[in-house]
Formats: sequence, structure tokens, C-alpha cells
Amino acid sequence: MVMVTIFSSAVMVTKFSSAMRTILYLVFVRILYPVSALPYSSPQAPNYLPGYPDEWAFTTRQQAEAATKVDYKEVMKDVVKLMTNSRDFWPADNGNYGPLFIRLTWHNTGSYRTSDGRGGADGARQRFEPERSWADNTNLDKARALLWPIKQKYGQGLSWGDLFVLAGNAAFESMGGPYFGFCGGRIDADDGSESVQLGPTPEQESLMPCKVAGKCQEPLGANAIGLIYVNPEGHMGIPDPVASARHIREVFARMDMNDSETVALIGGGHTFGGTHGACPAGAGPSPREDPVNPWPGLCGSGKGYDAFTSGFEFAFTTHPTTFDLEYFNNLLNFEWEVHVGPGGRFQWRPILSEGMDTPTAPTNDGRYPRRYVGALTSDIALIKDEAYKKLVELYASDQQLFNRAWSHVWYKLTTRDMGPRTRCSNDDAPPPQWFQYPLPDPPAQLANFEEVKQKLEEVLDDDTGEAIGMFTRLAWQCSSTFRSTDYLGGCNGARIRFSPQKDWAVNINVVSAIDTLEPIKEEFGDNLSWADLIILAGNTALEKAGGKSLKFCGGRTDATDGKGSEHLHPKITGKFSEPLVQLKDSMVQLKDSIGILSLTQREFAALNGAGYAVGDLRDCDGLFCRRNSFQTAVANYERPYSTTSNLSNIFFTTLLSGRWDKYTIPDTGKQMYKARGKDLLMLPTDFLFLLDPELLAIVQDFAADNDLFLSVVASAWTKLSNVDRFKGPTGNVCD
Repeated sequence: MVMVTIFSSAVMVTKFSSAMRTILYLVFVRILYPVSALPYSSPQAPNYLPGYPDEWAFTTRQQAEAATKVDYKEVMKDVVKLMTNSRDFWPADNGNYGPLFIRLTWHNTGSYRTSDGRGGADGARQRFEPERSWADNTNLDKARALLWPIKQKYGQGLSWGDLFVLAGNAAFESMGGPYFGFCGGRIDADDGSESVQLGPTPEQESLMPCKVAGKCQEPLGANAIGLIYVNPEGHMGIPDPVASARHIREVFARMDMNDSETVALIGGGHTFGGTHGACPAGAGPSPREDPVNPWPGLCGSGKGYDAFTSGFEFAFTTHPTTFDLEYFNNLLNFEWEVHVGPGGRFQWRPILSEGMDTPTAPTNDGRYPRRYVGALTSDIALIKDEAYKKLVELYASDQQLFNRAWSHVWYKLTTRDMGPRTRCSNDDAPPPQWFQYPLPDPPAQLANFEEVKQKLEEVLDDDTGEAIGMFTRLAWQCSSTFRSTDYLGGCNGARIRFSPQKDWAVNINVVSAIDTLEPIKEEFGDNLSWADLIILAGNTALEKAGGKSLKFCGGRTDATDGKGSEHLHPKITGKFSEPLVQLKDSMVQLKDSIGILSLTQREFAALNGAGYAVGDLRDCDGLFCRRNSFQTAVANYERPYSTTSNLSNIFFTTLLSGRWDKYTIPDTGKQMYKARGKDLLMLPTDFLFLLDPELLAIVQDFAADNDLFLSVVASAWTKLSNVDRFKGPTGNVCD
């Protein structure tokens, strides 16, 4: 009700004094929502519950259970009815909100990036800072307000994230577009803390700075903060289609889109609607700047024919509410020239031959002239790049081919951040797609895991102590690929056996552990997956080392290749080695990486301590390595060393008992910390535990209570081992 009232009372709110606007801004933005004070929270973790208070987990499960009772087809019918019910506070172009809803969906889902799995519609964080005030999201507050009655009707069962995607789906289907399907089950975030790394925020500047807008590099998704992909005016605002094509390819690849998908996405999106830039005055203050009356529009009435959104002013086609091939044909059939539009930005118009009528599109009613058809520099780029142009020609000549390409890539765009098909809440979701990296079914008859465990215990009993470190490290390296941001990774599938995982430097020598397990795998055959064997081996080794009894949940399966691992390289490998002046940034990176793992700081600290105590002994890298094994002599077997493997809180007591100086390992150059007067080593990530008050408190707790440490190791290890065993949006087959 508040949102609708604000929009329908725009005249009233403009009468607030500047002082009152400042007070309201401070109340709404700086007090109720201070972005700079956002917690280091687990990205997306409320969606999967790890590390959050019980009441948050309960609310999330409630949302997931309520979602099973929502009929998404009925929701889409309600959206279709809304699309042609134009409202005075934001009149519908051509009497149809469809193009606006498509933009809403695209700008929610198009923020996804492969580098860390952040972005996407899951969480519906466009409602919050920083995303809601991005320049590319101008006026999407109106689209969200239009959808509020539908959200209110279905209540908690219909998440904003699902509604944002369904709105675009319904718009496409009602205007003649193909529809592939829908994967439901998005869980709404409580705030924008999961988007702080998307920027602009201090955390983003610390983790992934962008010194020049338009030249942002990975891991950022767009090449400018606040854009969904590239500057449509041209790279750095220069209307050069050739340069624009290069940057389109680069940035769309950050969303995991190839050339054919990129052209289909741009073409499908620009089949409808148009752009708005009625005058150079602009859209006005953003929600962060003026939460009471954001983006009022400074051209005339600020809405309808006077709207300012992107600063460009034209229609993409002559039929802006019909899904057809005109967009592609216009690109190919016209010659184009650049000019400056009424909004003051470079845009393109057809060069007309003598006697040719200017292509135009209808407007809302007869009071306004028809809108000219035009194009963006990023559109013209598709015919100035040879690879893109061939695809434009292909789609322009085959409606059925384009329909298939479009429907599949739209589903990928809207579903990419949802993880495997098993997380979808609706039974009628499409079957698993390649980008969801589906796994084969588990073995029909599972091995007797007690017998498998006995075989593992025999290996450990016959060993001199090294197998404990080998098995725990293998299981850790397999499980710690998990990302809570897009639900990829984890040990289910055992992709650590394949490239690229097996080739990562941090996985040096894990093949030794796999080779040691090979006879057991052969004995139990197809009834025992490598994934189950790796996890059970880690469990058995931890118990053998003195850990608490671990509950094992079998039924994993094995992938046939390593696809899906390209961006899952562990973020925490112990190699932070920045100068002390940059340790603050390292701390931000460490805590961010802990969150992506779906662990709390306490859980991560416990597992890090376990790796120190019982990790691998030779040819090792990463956190599950004995720290002194990094000494060159030990690594090369040139002197006696202890093979005792006792799981205890020794990491924490050792860390607190010494004074540590920077130290470089001779020959290898590895940066570590060494205790003064002692032959004890720590990784840079270990040293960070002494510098942060929250981490230091955890260190002191574990140093004072070994049983507490062992209990947290057991729970955290089991959680990480099972975190990828999805059953719906929030469930787990091991619960």
C-alpha cells in the first residue's frame, strides 16, 4: 500500500522541502539501511540456511513450503490481465506493460556472473540497495509497484524472485513469444547484503575494484558498476559498433553466454518495446538519493511520452508488442547512421532512400506523434561483427530456429543462479539442462557402507599415519568447491577426478589418495560411487584421528566429466600474502570466501584447525596440509618428521602461544609466518585469525575447550559434506 500510495501521490511528495527530503533520506537510507554497515554475511545463505539463526531458517522453510501450494500458471494469468490495465501513475507504453516486465526480469536475472555465482533473481535483491539504485534499473520501481497486488494476493508462497521471472515469462508468452518453462523456488532475501559485492559499495571496492567505469574486469560481471552488461551507447560512450561488439562478447561471456545465446538474448529482448529519453534533463534522483519520490522524471510530466529511463528515445520495431523477426530484419535491411537523440545520447536511425517512409511505432494515444524506429550502438554491433552478423542472418530467416534459441537461452538466463534441477519447487519444471550440470542417477543398489568403512579402517590401520591426511584432504578439496551463491560445486559427482579440478595447483597429489582408494572402489563396483567413497574416507579418517562420530549419508553419484567446475577454484588456499597495509582487504576476502562456502566463521575456523592438525604431510597445498610440511626439506623427504595424526585444538593453542613474523620458504619462495625462536609455521590465512576480533574470539574459545572444537568440526564437516544434496529450494535428502 505504501508503494502504491507514493506513486499515486507524486504531486504531493514533490512539495516536500529540501530539508524534509534530507531527513527522510537519512531515516530511510542511512538509518534504516546503512549500506556501509552491512554484515559480512554468507552470500545467498538465507536461501540454503547455513550459518543463520534458527528463526531465519524457519522463515525460509516456511517460504519454501508455501511455494508448493502456488499455481504458477494462475500467477501468469494474473500478470497477463495486469499487462493491459494501464495505471495513471505510470502509463503503459502502447497500453501494454509487457515490455516493462521483460526489462524487469532481464535486469533481475542479468546481474548473474560466473566468477563467483553472484547476481540473478534468486533473493529478489533488486528491491534493496545497491541494486535498486543502479542506473540501469531506472524506473523499475514502478514495475515492482505494479506487481504488488499480485504478490499480496498469493502471499508468502509467491516470492518476489519467482514473481519477477514469471512476469517476464507471461509477457513473452502473451505477446506471441515461445515459452520453454519455469523453475520455481526462489527464496527472498531480507536485505541487500548479498549484493554488496556487486557494487557500488566499500566491500566491492575492496574485493574487486574498478578504477575506470567501462573498463571493469572480472570478477565483476558488467564492465561498469550499475550496468547489466555494456554501455548501449558504445564502449566508453563512443558510438563505435566494432569496439562495442568486442565488449559485448567479453561481458556476456562473464554470464556464461556464447555468441548464439548473446544474439538471441539481445534480439529477443529488443523484439519488444523501446527506449525512453524525452529530454536531456534526466530521470532525477535515484531511490538512494530520494527514497520518497525516486526517478520522478525531469522531462514534462516525467511519465508516458515524457518518460526518461535510459536517455535514448525510439522504438525497436514498428510492432513493439509482437514477437517476430522485425528487429533482425531491420538491422540487415537498413543502412544506419548515428545521431544524438533528444535525451542527449548517441543513437542510430535508418538511412532512408528516396520515397521510403520512416518506420514508426504507435504511441499510447493519438495525442502524441508516432515513435521513430531506431537502434543502439550495441544493436548495430551485431551486424559489424562477422560472427554476430551470421547469427543475425540465420535468425532473421528462420522463425522456428529463433524461437527455439530464444526460449532456451531465456530459460538459462532466468534459471542460471538456481543450481541443479533438484532445487526447483515445481514438478512441471523443464528437465535438467546442460547448464545445470545434471548428474546420473545414484546406484540402484547402494553398497553396504559399514563394510566399506571396515575396508577403509583396514587401510588406516596398516598405514604409518599418512592416509589420515590424504583422505581428509581429498574429501575437503572435493567438498570445498561448493558455492552457496549459485549452488554449484560440492563433492556430489566427484568431479575432482577430472580436469579442470584435478589440474588445479591446490589439488597437487590428491591423485595419491584416489589411487589408494582404487582397490576399495573396484571391490564394491558400481554400487559404490567415488563421491560416496571420498566422503566416507574423510569421515573414517577424522574418526580414526580422534574426532567425534560422524553421521554418513550415502547415495551420491559420479559425474562423467569435469564440466561445471571452470569457475569453482577454491577462493581460500592459504596464500594471502599482501603487505600489512592491505591486510584489511585480505580479511574482507577471507570472510567473503567463508560465506560463499556456506559456512559460518566458527565452522570454517574449526575445519581450518582440523586441516592444521591432521592434514596431508607431503606434496601438499591448501588448508588441509601440515604447515611444517611446506619446509623444503620435509617436502623432499630429507629428514625425519612426525606422522602422528591426532585431531585436537593444537592449531589454536599454537597460534596464541607464539609471536609470528613473515617468513619465506627457501627455494620455493612460499610466503608464510614463522614463530619466533621456534620451528613452527603458519599460513597467511592462519595469521589473519589473530588480527580480527571476531576470529580471535573463536580462536580463544577453541583453544580453551578441545571438546567444543571437536563438536564443531563434526557438525561443520558433515554440513559441508552434505550441502549439495538438494531436495527442493531449501530441503536436503540427508535431513
